[in-house]
Amino acid sequence: MRKLLTAITLFFCLSNATLAQQKTLQAIKAISAPRIDGSLDDAAWKNAPVATNFITNSPVYGNAANKATIVKVIYDDANLYIGAYLFDNPDSIRKQFTTRDGNNRADVDYFAVFIDTYKDRQNGFQFLATTRNVQSDARLSASAETGFGEYGDLSWDAVWDSKVAFHKDGWSVEFRIPFYSLRFSKNNIQDWGINFLRFSRRNNEGSFWNPVNPNENGFVNQFGDLSGLQNLLPPLRLSFSPYISGGYRTTPSIFQGRINEALYSGGLDVKYGINESFTLDATLIPDFGQVISDNIVNNLTPYEVQFRENRPFFTEGTELFNKAGTFYSRRIGDLPAKYYDVKGFVESDPARTYTIKKNPEVNKLYNAIKLSGRTKDNLGIGIFNAITAPSYAKLKNNNTGADSSIQTEGLTNYNIIVLDQALKNRSSITFTNTNVLRNGTDRDANVTALDIALYDKHNRFGVTTRGRYSKVFGPGGYDGFAATISGGKVSGKWQYGLTTNIESDQYDPNDLGILRAPNEIQNEAEISYNIFTPTKHFLNHRFSLGVEQSYLYKPTVFQKNELRASAFFIFKNFWDLSINSYIAPTWYNDYFEMQTPRNLRQTPRQNLRRSQYYSLFAEGSSDSRKKLFGRWEVGFAEGPQRNDPFFLTNFGMRYRFSDRLSVDISYNRQYDRGQFGYAFIRNTNGSPILARRKFYDATTIVSGVYNFTSRMNLTFRARHYWNRIENTHLFDIDNKGNWDWNNSRTDLNPSDYNQNYNAFNLDVFYVWDFKLGCRIIAGWKNWLGRDYEDGISGNKYTHYLSNAAQLFSNPHGNEFTFRVIYFIDYMQLRKKK
Repeated sequence: MRKLLTAITLFFCLSNATLAQQKTLQAIKAISAPRIDGSLDDAAWKNAPVATNFITNSPVYGNAANKATIVKVIYDDANLYIGAYLFDNPDSIRKQFTTRDGNNRADVDYFAVFIDTYKDRQNGFQFLATTRNVQSDARLSASAETGFGEYGDLSWDAVWDSKVAFHKDGWSVEFRIPFYSLRFSKNNIQDWGINFLRFSRRNNEGSFWNPVNPNENGFVNQFGDLSGLQNLLPPLRLSFSPYISGGYRTTPSIFQGRINEALYSGGLDVKYGINESFTLDATLIPDFGQVISDNIVNNLTPYEVQFRENRPFFTEGTELFNKAGTFYSRRIGDLPAKYYDVKGFVESDPARTYTIKKNPEVNKLYNAIKLSGRTKDNLGIGIFNAITAPSYAKLKNNNTGADSSIQTEGLTNYNIIVLDQALKNRSSITFTNTNVLRNGTDRDANVTALDIALYDKHNRFGVTTRGRYSKVFGPGGYDGFAATISGGKVSGKWQYGLTTNIESDQYDPNDLGILRAPNEIQNEAEISYNIFTPTKHFLNHRFSLGVEQSYLYKPTVFQKNELRASAFFIFKNFWDLSINSYIAPTWYNDYFEMQTPRNLRQTPRQNLRRSQYYSLFAEGSSDSRKKLFGRWEVGFAEGPQRNDPFFLTNFGMRYRFSDRLSVDISYNRQYDRGQFGYAFIRNTNGSPILARRKFYDATTIVSGVYNFTSRMNLTFRARHYWNRIENTHLFDIDNKGNWDWNNSRTDLNPSDYNQNYNAFNLDVFYVWDFKLGCRIIAGWKNWLGRDYEDGISGNKYTHYLSNAAQLFSNPHGNEFTFRVIYFIDYMQLRKKK
């Protein structure tokens, strides 16, 4: 018996050692380049070492992969080649067409390679191809935001080639990754970090060549090694992407009728490898008209709404510039500062003296550049610069016929400098400086940030510290600071951490970054238990508990206590369930809701006393392998106020009609019967009035994609948003934020301040990648006119469907565009000549 126990113990020790051991693959230089056709029968592959014995990462960690995979790597003077043979039953291989970077949750198998060219265990590249040869690529970094099945920043697109072939016992794929799409140091002999991923959709199995433990913090640090790369000569990395575009836009306006515009533009994107490690990206006279519409909402909060960045230049390869979180690229080309001043001036004049002939909604971008790279000593350097043109509104005097111009935004220069030193054990120290320089007397701004992340050699514990200093120059200039320190256990089944964050009342990074509100002190503690081994009912599950306490920084007064608890489960049928609870056990203070003073950095602030609450939310989704995939969320919150429940319901489903066509529909609804908030009216002395209101909010989104081929598709997305505010009571509040239920305002009619807001957007895009790096895009945009978004009567049309039915009785805007982008590689062009 003792011998048996000893043998079992030895077996598990050897198994754990095998999983923890870092695998190595020898790099072989090819005498002749393989033909990229998806098959591995070229002589170049014959003697290449094999990477095999993949280990599962999901849905269960640590098992041998269900099907065998072999991978080979070779290289020549210009390219890195990856060849993979994936054994499988041909009838079981999933083959759905998707858009580029759209493989996640699709019914398709895929293979990916991850490369850490500097072997800093923090940064790298991903290249992926599906069984339909649809490509996906991403930049990997310690700060990249990832989701389920995503490992890096998918907005980055590289130019590379791949092909897929099918066989009686599986499928195979070949990659040709040009060295001009990578960055690496100039050493005679190099070792890179590398890993391979195979994903089999029929059983949702993801397996890696070098094991990736979900209980270990980090991803790139769990790669294997590609050793012995010799005499790599980084090529001249110079490419051009000229474009031409044209189109037509018609925009409805209450005061101007329809504004019709012909759209035409042309520009150029340039990539230039200054040396083996650094690349300069430049865009000249860019046109960002063909991007998806923003999710506009009726913002009742005192905080700014943050929109997603959709412009390619500001999403591709910007992970280094935003490692400190002080870069919000939507500031560049934003709404001109005096746009609403001009609009308000014209519309408030009862005599209608002026007509707006032109009032640009964006600041036009002259050009922008990004210089970034990493030295052989793992020092990352980034320099960003963008210049926006001055914006002018043009007004016509209806009496004299004369035109006049008003500057709504001056010439502005945006700059970022980043120094990021990668250290051992995934540690790093990062210096970031952002500054904004405006022409004339308009304000200038500067933010300096220092970030330090330290991890022990076993990657179990970590400490991070952050410091920020902001300075605004000009009349009434001011400065402020922010600091954060956090630490805890970052790997293992049990993980925990403590965080303290301080933001001074005058800290302001918002000229090139975004901060919802300064003037806060937050203390937070969290603990979690993570189980990634299957049990009787679950494939994996996790639990977490957290507590947060916040104060106002100036003056230092209590704001809020909140308790959090959550649980997440993946069932053996691949359904999932998440449960979250938030509890405020005591009355708390809200110093921002009443928007007094309006400037969020000014003190003292008008308080609003809010009651304690408890809430419970549950969400989940079905097996996404099925043709019909559903997701849902329900939530409920309650407090001691009279008849004050909050309800949340979100439902969505995606149906895959075929391997080429899928459609997704979602409906999200919130209803708060007793919401307390600023009524957007004030007393004669300037004090704000509090409203108790019924809050309705609903969004419907219908989207879909039809893939003609792996490089050609048609996508559409229609979104209707409705928000209705029905005020039931109005109150005055005292300096401490209290109000009296029995003393509501009777001199004001609450319903006079109701709101009914609708927004609608339709985006349709045809995309054809007709050659590597070359693209044709045709687009149509339709939207409810901005002047008509609150034009539907909330008293007459009180329900969602009745509001939606009235959408098309109001004027809509339309835009039709066509663009051609052509990729020119200087080295290929020179070879042809």
